[in-house]
Amino acid sequence: MTSQIILASASPRRRELLDQIKIGYQVYAVDLDETPLPNEQPLAYVQRVAAEKSALCVAQLNPTLPVLAADTSVILGNTIMGKPKDEADALAMLRQLSGKTHQVVSAVSLRGREHFESMSITDVTFRELSECEMLGYWQTGESLDKAGSYAIQGLGSLFVQSIVGSFSGVVGLPLFETAQILSKQGIELLK
Repeated sequence: MTSQIILASASPRRRELLDQIKIGYQVYAVDLDETPLPNEQPLAYVQRVAAEKSALCVAQLNPTLPVLAADTSVILGNTIMGKPKDEADALAMLRQLSGKTHQVVSAVSLRGREHFESMSITDVTFRELSECEMLGYWQTGESLDKAGSYAIQGLGSLFVQSIVGSFSGVVGLPLFETAQILSKQGIELLK
């Protein structure tokens, strides 16, 4: 398949989602400090990180193809839950999410002729989790590199009581919003 964009991400989940909608891409992962700024609000944080990823990729590559970047965060209240540092961190996150509704925010940034941005906000409700379940889930290794310490597309789906919004956004790339900004850039799907 001919490359239509550059994906500024090493995420296998984002690659799978682009494969699903038949977009040809090259991968150029960028290394960016994703530490929230002091007093930065969660939505602003996610949008900033996605935009900085695409900008850094453009600066490093000077590509002829548009650059797509995304960032996904789990937000509980006003707390940004990133990827767990270790077992204790992962279990602490899962305990906080247990029996509650949280938001998964995915921002998308596409730089080509212009810079287009979009955002998806999804409400995810977890059922009550037992300590045994949370420990067992940690031991699967699935939560290691996942925001909020779970993967909705894997065993983490066993914890999800309901979802209101974009499933693909929770996985890491909201396809509806991505298709909209690709179209603005002149990349049409299903043609």
